[in-house]
Amino acid sequence: MIRFLHTADLHLDSPFKGITDMPISRLTELRESTFAAYEKMIQYAEQSTPDFVLIVGDIYDGEDRSLRAQMRFVKGLERLQQASIPVFISYGNHDHLGGKWTRFQLPANVTVFGPEVETSELVVRGQRIRIHGFSYKERHIKEAMIGHYPKANRELGTIDIGMLHGSIAGEETHAVYAPFTKEALIEKGYQYWALGHIHKRQLLHNEPPIVYPGNLQGRHRNEQGVKGFYEVELEENVASLSFVPTSVLVFDEIKMDCTEMGLANEWLTACQNAAIEVVERNGASILSIRNVNIGAEATQLFSGSSDEEWLEVLRDSADRSAWFSELLFESNQKSALLPDSPLVRSVKEQMDNWDEEDWKTVLQDVYQHARSGPYLSSLTSEMKEELSREAGKLISNELST
Repeated sequence: MIRFLHTADLHLDSPFKGITDMPISRLTELRESTFAAYEKMIQYAEQSTPDFVLIVGDIYDGEDRSLRAQMRFVKGLERLQQASIPVFISYGNHDHLGGKWTRFQLPANVTVFGPEVETSELVVRGQRIRIHGFSYKERHIKEAMIGHYPKANRELGTIDIGMLHGSIAGEETHAVYAPFTKEALIEKGYQYWALGHIHKRQLLHNEPPIVYPGNLQGRHRNEQGVKGFYEVELEENVASLSFVPTSVLVFDEIKMDCTEMGLANEWLTACQNAAIEVVERNGASILSIRNVNIGAEATQLFSGSSDEEWLEVLRDSADRSAWFSELLFESNQKSALLPDSPLVRSVKEQMDNWDEEDWKTVLQDVYQHARSGPYLSSLTSEMKEELSREAGKLISNELST
């Protein structure tokens, strides 16, 4: 039997863009959270001494790889070297080999895969292990690299493990790089596929395990829930996976049923009680409140104060382990919460009638910007509704000042 750790998408030194309204102490904790999550993984490895560690891409948040992030990463690798733990790294689209950065020397226990699919071998207690992988030579790898991976040769008696930073062909919820199909991975005959790139923890297939561990630390409300890595025990064709949490702060969403909500203290108490349950389950959390089933009373209630005022009151009365980040409203009820002015209605109606070309024209400066464009996901209907709502709020705020 062999035992190893599988992690990916560390995104060290993530800037956490768009989160600016926290107190300095909490904002500092958030900005340090990717490093703190990495530290948890290193400590776990030191204590459990696995046979090796696999890190499958996007170690850094950008191709420039800040000096601070590289230094912290290398210090962790050096501690694993002191514990005699080999580490295998394949770089992904965010930290590709073509980026410009000041390089650090990695310790001798680290193997980094190059831009072509390579095979690295090691022997653990007499068991021969072959690990296959590659690093992105540039940010956009559209080629199906799976075709370059060798097939396992069972006659050799080896355990074959594939490392692949990429996504399922045809997947629309995430940028598709190095596309693959489950069938293509299974066909290789490997005993384990260590994937990276998708930040949601997923087991795509059981035998053999095809696994996304997700990232070590959530970075925004679309990366909800406890994050971490997998500890894997593998013997021939039998695998056992244990999830190890590393989140320092957990992003989560509370769904608040407003069917009979008409009083402020009633809604505030319900939100606070729900937050306590989340914190008891997940630890320190950054929470969105999604209000649903908004009737006439609730519409009047929310129209009486701005989102910022509601959040301020929630934050004043909340435990330090919970931070309320935003209020959200069920999509088909957002328009009911906009102040009923002719100008707001006119803008809202115009935006509702925009087609795809209209949206592209309005947002082309953002999506074509050299720095921001590559990091933006496709505009969804939910995003359009939220932009429409925010436009109405901005107009209403201007009219009231």
